[in-house]
Amino acid sequence: MTDKKADLIKEFIRYALVGGVAFLVDFGVFALFRELVYGGDGGGTALVVSTAAGFAAGLTVNYILSMSVVFRKESQQKQGRTKKAFFTFAAVGVVGLGLTELFQWLGELLVGDFLGQLGKYTVKICVTGLVLIWNYVGRKIFVFKGE
Repeated sequence: MTDKKADLIKEFIRYALVGGVAFLVDFGVFALFRELVYGGDGGGTALVVSTAAGFAAGLTVNYILSMSVVFRKESQQKQGRTKKAFFTFAAVGVVGLGLTELFQWLGELLVGDFLGQLGKYTVKICVTGLVLIWNYVGRKIFVFKGE
């Protein structure tokens, strides 16, 4: 395995770990809104607002940790610490949010009441894994120009 491939794999592992921390924040805020703010309501507004609130919190944590732990090369630091890079980082995340909203809705529609409350959270975990891959690849290409 070449050094470049090994570095890329290590970077993705760091991104996945950072993504795990951001997911915990996202999931915690999602659950807080879903259960405490909306009283466990599974309706449309509760789902959209809870998902968006979790996303915003997770995005903030992800950006901060990504810049300090994941994308550590000097060239990445220079590229990533601009307003344009932050907005691009966020734009990739907004696409991820759209994918999350769509897949969460579809997943809950498919699962229905089959697993009860557990189904909503199982779908959330699966959707988060899929969107993690989009976010890494999108940010690697659009923010850090493949570096």
